[in-house]
Formats: sequence, structure tokens, C-alpha cells
Amino acid sequence: MTRVTERLRRLLPSARREPEATAPAPPRARQGHNLFEAAAEYVAACAEDDPARAEEAASRVSPGALSFGVNELACRALIALARERDESPTTVARSLLGLRDGGRPTTADRRLTADG
Repeated sequence: MTRVTERLRRLLPSARREPEATAPAPPRARQGHNLFEAAAEYVAACAEDDPARAEEAASRVSPGALSFGVNELACRALIALARERDESPTTVARSLLGLRDGGRPTTADRRLTADG
């Protein structure tokens, strides 16, 4: 068995390397900007009526990525607020937008508010 291992070690280039050479490379520095950081900064700037800051945050990522991040932030904020108010996400969303409560909560609404 030892002979087989030795022969394989001689034949396979990866088996000939020093143990230090097989150590994983250190993680690379992050490239670009985090879309959630950009979305959070963009929404906060819009809420504080700071168009320059909003424009700068929007320039960090692609429009599609920013849209995704803003949507994710809106969903998470709506769920948190609905749980805090003990209401359905639909009711809270309609209330925030100044709309009349136009219907019963969906199954998803009841499930989201019950998870808290």
C-alpha cells in the first residue's frame, strides 16, 4: 500500500506540492458596492429629502440592483411594522399609502404577522 501511495505522489503534480502551497488563498477584497448598503442609503436620503446623497447612493450599483435592494428593504420594513402594529402587511401598506382598507388579508399576510 505504501508503494502505491508513493507512486501516486510522484505521478500527480498536486501530490508533490509542499503543504504550505495547498493552503487556501486569503479572501479577496470585496469588489464594488453592496447593493443593500446602497439601497439603505438611497431610501434614507430620499426620506430625508437629500437628492444629492440619493443620487450618489444610486450611482454605486446598477438600477436593477438598486431596485431589488429597495424592494427588499420595503418588504422587510413592512413586515416589521405589521408585526409591531399587529396588523396584516396589506393593511399597513394601504395605510402608509393613504389608501382605504380594500379587502381582507391574504393567507400570506396572516402567516407573516403570525410568525413574529
